[in-house]
Amino acid sequence: MQVTLVLASSSPRRLDLLRQIGIVPDRIVSPDIAETPQPHEVPRSLAARLARAKLDSAAIPGSFTIAADTVVGLGSRILPKAETEAEARQCLTMLSGRRHKVYSAVAVAGPDGRIAIRTVASVVAFARLEAGAIEHYIASGEWRGKAGGYAIQGRAAGFIDFLSGSYTGVVGLPLHETLNLLRGLGWRAP
Repeated sequence: MQVTLVLASSSPRRLDLLRQIGIVPDRIVSPDIAETPQPHEVPRSLAARLARAKLDSAAIPGSFTIAADTVVGLGSRILPKAETEAEARQCLTMLSGRRHKVYSAVAVAGPDGRIAIRTVASVVAFARLEAGAIEHYIASGEWRGKAGGYAIQGRAAGFIDFLSGSYTGVVGLPLHETLNLLRGLGWRAP
């Protein structure tokens, strides 16, 4: 019997990232979990907790399952996955001219039930953004549903002064770490 690989994510970005390194999941499951931060929760802990919750809700016994979550933190403040123009504008205004951290947590379950989790922190610095640049980005709609109100792989790439860490982690799935977790649990590429 062939062991399957499940991606517990409805994110097209995560699927594209896996395909970039030649991994095509056999199945995609959209986990349905509450993503509300708990009182006093910090960004790193939230990312890890959500990745694990997604894994728990979508893992298929006997399969490898990958789940992930990405959180943007400004100090200990958790920036939302912007759903409104006002949220996106507030995020971009706060990030303008500042460094922030992007925490991308990946949780992997092996067919034997073992679980491995890794959280990667990347530092991103935004250029100082003029009000017109923010409004132009808001008009693009690219920010919708994105942690911190931006997508580094899109138009917001022009805002980035500095990046230290995992570019793919900032996009939504740290590929190097994901591959290492899979291998550590016994996954072998077909």
